[in-house]
This record gives sequence, structure tokens and C-alpha cells, in this order.
Amino acid sequence: MTMTESLMAAGVEPRIGRSVSLDHAAELLGVSRRTIYNRIRDGRLQTIRTLGGSQRVLLDSVQDDRSHAADMPSRSQAL
Repeated sequence: MTMTESLMAAGVEPRIGRSVSLDHAAELLGVSRRTIYNRIRDGRLQTIRTLGGSQRVLLDSVQDDRSHAADMPSRSQAL
């Protein structure tokens, strides 16, 4: 049994293809890499670690963050 089959049998769904690099997430959201780290720390973005130890941002959380940002007033409206 392969690792993927083992994970699926245990009820864990592989997330390959549904995550992006931190740089790509920053580009998608139109923010800096530092902002991505802040949003990860604040719990607004969810990440996974690859087998090689790299951190990747889940696309679902990028979409949720984009929706959340659209609901918030812009800084110029808030001032």
C-alpha cells in the first residue's frame, strides 16, 4: 500500500495541488510576503508543510481571505 493509499484509508485527504507557495499567495492577494506571514500568524491563512519542510498556503484559505478582505471597508473609507 502506498503512502497516499494509507492516508486515504485513514481518512486523511492529500492536499497536493491545492496549495501555493508563500510568494504566489502574496501575488494572488496583492500583498507583501511579510503580510502573508502576519496572516498565517493571525490564523487568517492556513498552511501545510511539504515532506521537504517547505511551507505552502492552502488555496481555500487564500480564497477565504480574499472574501474577507472584500467585506471589509478600505482604509481610506475607515479614516
